[in-house]
Order: sequence, then C-alpha cells, then structure tokens
Amino acid sequence: MAKINFGGVEENVVTREEFPLAKAREVLKDETIGVIGYGVQGPGQALNLKENGFNVIVGQRQNSASWDKAVEDGWEPGSTLFPIEEAVERATIVQYLLSDAGQIALWPEVKKRLDGGMMLCFSHGFGITFKDQTGIIPPKDVDVALVAPKGSGTSLRRMFLEGRGLNSSYAVFQDATGRAAERVIAMGIGVGSGYLFETTFRKEVYSDLTGERGTLMGAIQGLFAAQFQVLRENGHSPSEAFNETVEELTQSLMPLVAENGMDWMYANCSTTAQRGALDWWKRFRDANMPLFRELYGEVESGKESQRAIDANSKSGYRQQLEKELKEIRESEIWRTGAEVRKLRPENQK
Repeated sequence: MAKINFGGVEENVVTREEFPLAKAREVLKDETIGVIGYGVQGPGQALNLKENGFNVIVGQRQNSASWDKAVEDGWEPGSTLFPIEEAVERATIVQYLLSDAGQIALWPEVKKRLDGGMMLCFSHGFGITFKDQTGIIPPKDVDVALVAPKGSGTSLRRMFLEGRGLNSSYAVFQDATGRAAERVIAMGIGVGSGYLFETTFRKEVYSDLTGERGTLMGAIQGLFAAQFQVLRENGHSPSEAFNETVEELTQSLMPLVAENGMDWMYANCSTTAQRGALDWWKRFRDANMPLFRELYGEVESGKESQRAIDANSKSGYRQQLEKELKEIRESEIWRTGAEVRKLRPENQK
C-alpha cells in the first residue's frame, strides 16, 4: 500500500504494480467467489474475474432475464451458474451484487448460509451503513468488505477488454480472519480496477449517493435540459442545441479533461471560450453549492436512503420507472440525441 499525495492530502492507494494480478491470484487461490446477482455490476465483475483466472460461480434467480443473460455469457447451469442460495453455500467469498432492494429481500436466506471464515463483499456501502433500515447485519465470524468500481458494470467490462482499468474504492468493515484487507484488495485487482483507494462503508455510500444524484447523473441531466431549452426558446434548431449542449461535451471536451485536466482543456480552447468559462464557472459553483449541501444532508440523515428503499420496494416500481424514463427518452433533447448518434461516422453504413 502506497501513500499518495492528492492536493496536499495523503491517501492509502494500492496499484497493480505493488499488488499485481499474480499476487491476487495467489491470495485467492483456494477461494470460490460467488457473484450474487447478474444485473448492473454482476456481468462485468464476474466475467473479469473469470478471465483473470479466478474460480468464479454466479448465483441468480432462475427463470429470469438475468439468468438467461448469464447463460448467454457462457455460465453453465449446475456447473458455474446456480440459484442464489446454492451459490452462497458453494462460495467462500460472496460478492453481493443484487440491487439494494434485492439485497434486503434476500438477506435472511443469504445470512443463514454464511459460515465462519467466509467473506461477504459488497460494491456499495448502502446495506451495511443503513443497517437500521435494511436489516443487513452480518455474523461476527465473517469478513465484511467492499470493492466499489467508480463506474457502471458496462464501463468496467469495456475498459477491461480494452486493457485498461476502472478505479475502485475499497474498505474493510469487519476483519474476522485477519485476512480481510488482502482478500478484498485481491478482489479489487481481480475485477479489473485501475488502482484502489481506501475508504469506509459510510464514506463510500455518502459520496456515491451524492454523486449519482449530483454531477454524475441527476445534476448533469438537469443542466443539459436547462441549456437545451434556453437555446430552443431563442430559435436555435434541435440539432444545434443538442450539439452545443451534449455532443461537444461528451465527444470532444470530456475526453480531453479525462486525459489532461480542466486547466489543460481551458488552455487549449479559443481565447473567447477561455474567458467565458473562467468568468462563469464560479457563478455556477455558487448557485449550486446550497443544493449540493442540501443533497449531502439528505444522504447523511438517512432520508435519501429511506426514500430509495420505499420506492424500490413498491410492487409497481418497474412501471413507474419506465414512465419516468419514457419522459426523458421522449423529450426533445434526447429524441434529437438519438438522431445525432445515428449520424456519427461509426454508426453510418
């Protein structure tokens, strides 16, 4: 583990150089990793672990679309693909990747199948941090840890296939065996992390819920919608409004920021763009700071987690979700986006 200075603050970081894949394989050579859930994170993590040489099985509900997807991806029923309860019984490390609502619903069946010395591993701190709401309280004789890729399972898999890695956080909540840290770091290397940075379950879920509702998904959609609408109200065509709002950002500028930082991107755009961005960014920061502080407070208080649990547990959740996604999908900005994507060179025949 290395101490890396980030803007004057030292953090514990694990790189592939100091903890190579060969070391991770050695640490977990006698383990059976049961990836429970084959929805958002499951496919990417399970396939990456398998292709990195680990002993992996998948646990998923039978007669489900996710079960069928696992079969399509090469997992064999009765050999590497099992019903959830059986997969837990066969595993020594349980990678618990069901949705938060799914984790709550299945927890009684999972808990009674956890034996001493096993590791219960998460990719989100939700269930443990909000245990009073979720009821997820692990037995004292199992390791409890998390490795949380900082991106979608799709991105994790795509970057793995490209020979790259998606950064992940890791944390140990309970060390029953004395080996929890090396086991979870090995898991992090195995799933395809670029590097691993240390956190806690509480900090992971607070930052994650804030980020998802903020700049990663909620705030960015709000900013897209607001700028697109203002441009359309002032007579700009849908194509022009979309390109200036979304396409240029996602296809041109964000890759540059990812590669070199925001200051480099500012330095390598027109002087007019430089001046405007430098004059306006603090106004956007100041306007949004109260909203972000309110958001973090809602997360910290447990109100946001309870809202999520209540909504996701309702019988009509899927229908309501589709209704809300349809509203976004059929809005002018994203109908325009669908047409713009078709015109990208790689999508033209």
